[in-house]
Amino acid sequence: MAGHRVLRAVGATVLAGTVLAGCSDGDGSAADVPSDAGSAAAERAASAASSLASRGSDAVASATAEAGRWLEDIQEGADVEGDVKLGAPKTDADGRTTVEATVTNTADSTKSFAVQVNFTDAGGDLIDTAVVTVPDVPAGKSAHATARSTHDLSGDVRTVVARAVRY
Repeated sequence: MAGHRVLRAVGATVLAGTVLAGCSDGDGSAADVPSDAGSAAAERAASAASSLASRGSDAVASATAEAGRWLEDIQEGADVEGDVKLGAPKTDADGRTTVEATVTNTADSTKSFAVQVNFTDAGGDLIDTAVVTVPDVPAGKSAHATARSTHDLSGDVRTVVARAVRY
């Protein structure tokens, strides 16, 4: 299954965090995402970051750190930032910034991915972060997920893979 789950984390001006979960098997149809230890850790990362959003503008750095700590909890995970490519950031119909993340499974068996995407301004300052999971990517194949900002971002928004874990 080349699916994805979008988990929005935290933004600088968000008053209350939200988590959006959805998945697609590549053709836009819904599919079930298996629940395993890695997925649970990725969900905890997004949930923890999301709860920090209610604390105000200083929460972005805290949420980023918290997401990183939870991603470290993924059992038997491998750091694979080089296996993730980001597309160009776009603004969706709701005014949120989105970016497509493409993961490539270079392992010899089916693996899942958790990817932390940071949204920055032109000066490199962190303005938002999101965690996406891409479950069940077959060996040697690629799959896509979309990271979405938690609020409207203005100016020259850039994206960077802050962390990627294959499990």
